[in-house]
Amino acid sequence: MIRISKHIVPKGYTGITLFPFVFLKAVHLKNNKILVNHEKIHLKQQIELLILPFYVWYVLEFFIRLLQYKTWRLAYVNISFEREAYVNEKQLEYLKNRPFWAFLKYLSK
Repeated sequence: MIRISKHIVPKGYTGITLFPFVFLKAVHLKNNKILVNHEKIHLKQQIELLILPFYVWYVLEFFIRLLQYKTWRLAYVNISFEREAYVNEKQLEYLKNRPFWAFLKYLSK
């Protein structure tokens, strides 16, 4: 379910997925199929990990990546969940054939 909220979406980002919602910064972003697909990939990841463990894993991996890469942006884009979403966001049919726990393929780097 897509919601619009410039207050929930962090500064510098256009969307965030907090199960069961996808929050976008502005109404016109609903038409951005790539962004919406990216966020739907996160919904699938959250469901696979039973929601709460997803957030724990996400935060832990972010801090590990921050130690590894030393910058916020590099840490963020190298989280396995983000890597999977960015690599596949343009494949609008990706979720129809996505393997279970596909994000694990993006863990190593």
